[in-house]
Amino acid sequence: MKIEKFQEKVMVSGLMAGFEDMEIYYERSEGLSCDVYQGEIDRYETSATGGLSFRGIYKGKTGYAFTEKIEEDSIDYLLEKAKANAELAEEEGPEEIFAGSDEYKEIDHYSDDLDTISTADKIAFLKAVEEKVLGYNSKIHSLNTCRMIEQSNERLLANSKGLVLHDRKNFFAIMVSVVVKAGEETKSGFTVKMTKDFDTLDADEIAREAAEEALSYLGEQAIANKKYPIIFRKDAAVQLLGTFLSSFSAEVAQKGQSRLKDQVGEAIASKQLTIIDDPFYEGGPANRNFDGEGVASKKCTVIEKGTLKTLLHNRKTAKKAGVETTGHAYKPSYKGTVVIAPSNFIVVPGERTQDELVAEQQEAVMITKLSGLHSGANAISGDFSVAANGFYVKDGKIVAPVKQMTIAGNFFELLKKIEEVGSDLYISPGGTGAPSLLVKELSVTVD
Repeated sequence: MKIEKFQEKVMVSGLMAGFEDMEIYYERSEGLSCDVYQGEIDRYETSATGGLSFRGIYKGKTGYAFTEKIEEDSIDYLLEKAKANAELAEEEGPEEIFAGSDEYKEIDHYSDDLDTISTADKIAFLKAVEEKVLGYNSKIHSLNTCRMIEQSNERLLANSKGLVLHDRKNFFAIMVSVVVKAGEETKSGFTVKMTKDFDTLDADEIAREAAEEALSYLGEQAIANKKYPIIFRKDAAVQLLGTFLSSFSAEVAQKGQSRLKDQVGEAIASKQLTIIDDPFYEGGPANRNFDGEGVASKKCTVIEKGTLKTLLHNRKTAKKAGVETTGHAYKPSYKGTVVIAPSNFIVVPGERTQDELVAEQQEAVMITKLSGLHSGANAISGDFSVAANGFYVKDGKIVAPVKQMTIAGNFFELLKKIEEVGSDLYISPGGTGAPSLLVKELSVTVD
């Protein structure tokens, strides 16, 4: 049964069963992942997951139920399960079903053009990338990963107040991890390319970037243990920012688990830093027209020239704070409860290129990869001490890769030490985006 017809039948049956107010949330995701090895398909997996959750007010209490089967036989099950849950609820009052925002942007984030490219052609492209990487340089030893990923997602939210919302999105990505060897030294590099326009992908460009990334780490050297100016390359900047995203959640702050609690309106970062959350960013992987509660998505400025303008809110946290929701309610799945999560959370780029940031430094360290962030970073305090890879910069030039380092500092203090924001914006598949960032100094220890 089509989801639109199913939701109509649920609403009619629910009213007849005595529900005062109802909401359904439907989500379906489809994916394809394929690895190639030495010109042959090494792994091929498809997936399809999804289902529907029902929330209804029955005799003044809220009941929940969910199903994976979008069939007429599921309707009675949903309603009876929700009734039973409502009768067991201990809440003082029912949850409010949201009637809807005044206006919604109706943007289709789905690329139909991706569907016109056959899977065979996409796999042939992946094989071409592998072949070109392996032939790029005699120091290329192997590929740890040569993978393509396709993903699509569809959502529908409807309620008994007449609100019906629908959106969908998709993307295609190539992931390549290259291993290089020179004598006794073995290094690796990782590259990911994500797009909604397959025709923009260039196999030669991807191969060159992946190979050069790995080759650049050969010939590592030790440097003195001390504080250095730090250039976080765009991908490392995204890694660091992503680790502390929860600090911008109003829910986390209201629980006293974020240093940004009660900081709205305060200067928390360098004036060079502006961060936006943009659910309509062109090509963004986390685009959406509405949030998990049916609130219209909108672009918002989180930090403006160093000043914290807002935390990310859902309706519950907004009511508690006496502000309007920012539209950041999120359901991890159709079964899940509402949490808070960003869409495309992006550091607004500046005007200087990465090369220009490097050229300004008499002595510095460029960080390109971070590891151990989950164990070596405290999202509440902001303290971190993590392993890092990168390069030594001297007299405005990259001199050599550095042996594995440990960098240590505090994220919230680091925000205040940002001196320059680069122009080379990178957005990860998760939606976190940043260009290269020049930080005044951090402690560096070479292992």
